[in-house]
Amino acid sequence: MGRASRPAANVHVGSAVLTPWYKKSRMAFIKVGPLQQLPPGSAIHVEVGDDAVAVCNVGGTLYAMDGICPHSGGPLGYGALDGAILSCPFHGWEFDCRSGAFGGNEDLKLATYPIKVEDGEILVELA
Repeated sequence: MGRASRPAANVHVGSAVLTPWYKKSRMAFIKVGPLQQLPPGSAIHVEVGDDAVAVCNVGGTLYAMDGICPHSGGPLGYGALDGAILSCPFHGWEFDCRSGAFGGNEDLKLATYPIKVEDGEILVELA
């Protein structure tokens, strides 16, 4: 697992733009773990490069969103999942894991990502 981090974006260094390795990859979907690790009603925290992703299983449907709470940097995948609402383990900020919306406020959203399962493995598209 490791440290919680802010989701990585392209990094600007002078006039150069550095893109994380996995966003350069031709493989759009990244394997994040086995489906058996995520039973319905649970969430996990995964790190891909410098990005953190929260993956939620809501009644058998998987959702993925940015894994770091914008309030204080809490790792959302370690929070409690109640229906589709994922609570930050630090201060209880609540996000709808289907849309990334904070407390039903569509103006404050975390990024969400396409997700699929192949051969029992969860794959998330971050690029």
